Amino acid sequence: MKTRRTLIKAIGIFSLILLLYFASLHIKIREHTNVKAPNHADYIIILGARVKGEVPSLALQYRIDTAADYLKANKESIAIASGGQGAGEEISEAEAIKRGLIARGINRNRILLEDHSTDTVENIKFSKKLTPNNLQTGLLVTNDFHLYRAKSIAKDQGLDLEGLPAKTPAVAIPKSYGREYLAITKYYLVKFFQD
Repeated sequence: MKTRRTLIKAIGIFSLILLLYFASLHIKIREHTNVKAPNHADYIIILGARVKGEVPSLALQYRIDTAADYLKANKESIAIASGGQGAGEEISEAEAIKRGLIARGINRNRILLEDHSTDTVENIKFSKKLTPNNLQTGLLVTNDFHLYRAKSIAKDQGLDLEGLPAKTPAVAIPKSYGREYLAITKYYLVKFFQD
């Protein structure tokens, strides 16, 4: 009986620690979503997300729309569309972003394509190589839940980027945040063992 009570107590304590940990992650994520992006950035990096055939997922469409609005208001900024071609995608995520921006009236001459990356780390790493040396200030465009981790990865790559948060589709919020908690945990663990 005592062993069982001890086990239940241990499970309860572990569950509480886990709950507090995920709550702290949620606070960090939210801190990076309620910020106003500065105007006149030299460049913006639009991170890819799933494409269904040739059609951007709703999450990616929100990123495209947010980027297009910014580029219309800041006519000197250039865009780096980032994302390779995954399973079930007939075009790269970068190409889908480019097409979406052009459809929203952005001149193709303002759009650079990074179409080889397979994850957020590669998005930023490969986009950095495309960034002209004379450009200083940059923004990351991604859905709000993803911004904290994306900015942290950018900092690891030597880029001090502000964020330009796009909405997260309401239907995807539980799944997106749940996956992001795990992705941030993986990021922390990889960083810990690399240091």
